[in-house]
Amino acid sequence: MMSARLMIIMLMMGVWLTAWTVPGLAQTNAVSHSPAKVVEKYFALDNKGVRLDASSFESVAGFVDWKEEPAWGKVIVINGFTVPDDFRQWEIVNRLEVVVPIEFHVLGVMYLDTAGFVPEPGTEQARVRLKVKNGRWKIMEPILPPHVGQKRMLNVVRQAMLEEKDGTRLASLTALQAELRKAKE
Repeated sequence: MMSARLMIIMLMMGVWLTAWTVPGLAQTNAVSHSPAKVVEKYFALDNKGVRLDASSFESVAGFVDWKEEPAWGKVIVINGFTVPDDFRQWEIVNRLEVVVPIEFHVLGVMYLDTAGFVPEPGTEQARVRLKVKNGRWKIMEPILPPHVGQKRMLNVVRQAMLEEKDGTRLASLTALQAELRKAKE
């Protein structure tokens, strides 16, 4: 009869071997998952503001083929996005490459250097090219500026207001907050 310790070791070896032979099985961007889910997950993180801070690039690095986040002078403020699950709406280049459309519900553009917001309501469409690399779907292009949700941007501005000591900058952040609140599709 096997000891409990030996059974646990064998079970752990089985789990380890499974994880080793089937990399990324539970990963969103595993080749066994829909490429549309990869696009959805990446832009859901973007919507939450993950790309606003360069140090948080690691959160999205597994979804993209580029090695670092470019410096952006603006943020597209959105009220959501849609990614079609229906493969008939995609462009299937081959088994290892697809182009998935995405549509953003844009409220406007926030310029970081001036802390200004320009309302530009409408939709923005992009075509996201994905390829399989090392058994995972990777976004190849386009490299878009951050597309962040309105609520998250309001929280970012609110935090900046709490930390700001300069009266002039605080006034411009207060005006920015008011503009962001007024933004509608």
